[in-house]
Amino acid sequence: MKILICDDHKIVRDGLRQILHQLQGVTLIGEAGDGNEALNHLKKNIFDIVLLDISLPDKNGLEVLQTVKTKWPSTNVLMLSMHPQEQYAIRALKLGASGYLTKDTASEELLLAVKRISSGGKYISQSIAENLANHLDKDASRLKHEMLSFREFEIMVRIANGKSLHEIGNELCISEKTVSTYRSRIMEKMEMNRNTELTKYCIENDLL
Repeated sequence: MKILICDDHKIVRDGLRQILHQLQGVTLIGEAGDGNEALNHLKKNIFDIVLLDISLPDKNGLEVLQTVKTKWPSTNVLMLSMHPQEQYAIRALKLGASGYLTKDTASEELLLAVKRISSGGKYISQSIAENLANHLDKDASRLKHEMLSFREFEIMVRIANGKSLHEIGNELCISEKTVSTYRSRIMEKMEMNRNTELTKYCIENDLL
C-alpha cells in the first residue's frame, strides 16, 4: 500500500507517518505540504490512498480532491479536517472522497479508516455520522447554503467571519472584484442583503 500525506504542518505529517507505519503492507509514505505538491507526487507515482487536509495554503482541499478524482479516479482520498460540521463532509463525499475524519480523531480510528478504505469501503467518524443524521432531520428550507457552489460557500463563511473582500481575495488568490461578484451571487441565492445576516445564518447553522 502506498499512502500520500498532504498537510501544510510538518508536525502533523510526522505524527500521521508514525501512526501509519503501524499498518502492515505499507511500502511507501509520501509527504506534501500543499495541494500543488500533492498533485506533482501523484503525477510521478501511483498512490492507493491520499490523506488530504481540507485547509491548505495554496488550494482548498476539496479542489484538490476534485482534481485527484478526475485524473486518478482509482486513488482513494481520506479527508482530514478541523471542521466537524456535516456540510464539509457532505461536500467531500459528493466529490468522491472515501472518508472524512476530524483531526482530533484517535490514532486507532485513523488506522481503522485507512484499512476500510483500502479494502474498498468508506469511513466517516461517529461524531460526523451523528451530525449527518441531525442534518437529515433539519427542515430543508433552512439550508439555503446548500444551493451555493463550493467557492461561494467558502467565501460566504469568510464574509461571515468578518473578513473584508480584500482579505478574502488575498487568501484565495483572486481579485477583490471577483470576490465582490461572488458576494452578489451569494446574497441573491441566500435572499439576504447584509453581511450581518450571513453571520447570523452561519452561526445558527453551525457553519463557523
